[in-house]
Amino acid sequence: MRAIWKGTIAFGFVSVPVRVFSATEEHNVPLHQVHDADGGRIRYQRRCEVCGEVVDYDHIDKDYDDGERTVVLTRDELGSLPSERSREIDVLSFVPSEQIDPILLDRTYFLEADPASRKPYALLLKALESTDRTAVARFALWQRTRLAALRARGDMLTVQTLLWPDEVRDPGELEGRKGARVSAKELEMAKSLVESYAEDFDPDAVTDDYQVELRKLVEAKLSKGETLDTAETFGETEDGESADVVPLMEALRRSVEAARSKRKAS
Repeated sequence: MRAIWKGTIAFGFVSVPVRVFSATEEHNVPLHQVHDADGGRIRYQRRCEVCGEVVDYDHIDKDYDDGERTVVLTRDELGSLPSERSREIDVLSFVPSEQIDPILLDRTYFLEADPASRKPYALLLKALESTDRTAVARFALWQRTRLAALRARGDMLTVQTLLWPDEVRDPGELEGRKGARVSAKELEMAKSLVESYAEDFDPDAVTDDYQVELRKLVEAKLSKGETLDTAETFGETEDGESADVVPLMEALRRSVEAARSKRKAS
């Protein structure tokens, strides 16, 4: 893995030099856009509207337009901002972990300790573990000030960038349970259904069906070319007519019975 950022965790007078690595990667089958007429690759170019030339990324600046005036901001000017020059993950507070709303979670990164600073790294990690707290921090990454959650995960510290509160949309205009009435009997049946599906979370037990099917399609296409028969490859699929409307209580009862039968069989 290659470090994407180097800096220091700072809390109180304690400093912990760290390197930051992306903790996740996509497993999607890589696909390209092509012209349906001749199979030619579709490519996007950064073309200047004034001179018409294709511009290399190194020669691209940014501008701000307020509708009346435009100012160009160079890479050097953006890099000169005090927060952009900072190399500190500044710990602001330690909060109960359950107070971090999952909707705020963005990207996760691993933090690796500098070989000469493993003791303060281990100390912070153990302190977070033993207190069940999360460190709320702030740092600059890719021309943005990031709000972040510093957590313990096994033998590693992780930092999860958080959305700012004003980046979470207000669902006020959407309808959730407004106007719906749930009886005590329906709630009890629903709770029974939840309990019948209850188990420990195991993400490895779930497969990405679309990616599996896509890989199967690619392999079949490579071996059979244009003679590929999708029905033969994947089996016949039913368009499916609309199912009969089942009363809620009956649907809950059937669901509970089916879940219990499945659990007994397994």
